[in-house]
Amino acid sequence: MSKRPEDDLWTPHTVEETQDIYRRWAKEYDSDVLSWGYATPTRVARALRAAGAEVSQPILDFGCGTGLSGQALAAEGFSLIDGTDISPEMLVKAKERNLYRSIWLGLPGKCDEVLPGDYAGIVATGVVSMGAAPPETLALLVSLLAPGNLLAFSYNDATLADSGYMNALDSACNSDGMALVFEEHGPHLPEKKVESTVYVLQRT
Repeated sequence: MSKRPEDDLWTPHTVEETQDIYRRWAKEYDSDVLSWGYATPTRVARALRAAGAEVSQPILDFGCGTGLSGQALAAEGFSLIDGTDISPEMLVKAKERNLYRSIWLGLPGKCDEVLPGDYAGIVATGVVSMGAAPPETLALLVSLLAPGNLLAFSYNDATLADSGYMNALDSACNSDGMALVFEEHGPHLPEKKVESTVYVLQRT
């Protein structure tokens, strides 16, 4: 039996390996994760709203994938959503949702298109995690926040067990001018018996 792309989740990968996983998975991604009860996009969107994000302000969906996170943001009332991802195949699916004001193919480890303060809120749903973006991506996202801006993101169980990602979280929380304003552990992929913690950081 040939391996499915999701068989390689939650283990370390190179950028090229990650892009290959999502290239092969793009067509079935939505049906697969939704069948597993994928709960984190809704939890992240609700956390961003609960932390005080205004629905009329622009939001960046970093690592937007096929747009499930953008769909969750829209369901919470956010209306100005931009998206970026490093997988062109996943972006094709995201564009088809007609949710995003702007959407672009990003470069791994960079977000040069964005200046601090461009977005009142940034979400990274399942992005900074084991098998996806490396721990240092969190510092990149924090660097894009101006005073008052919010960053909502999630760590799944495998990520929570990794010292590199937890050290990155500690560094972000302890950075000058940053405050952890929301933290909640809950369902991620219930059918896979995987949970996640949703965090929201704010630059004060």
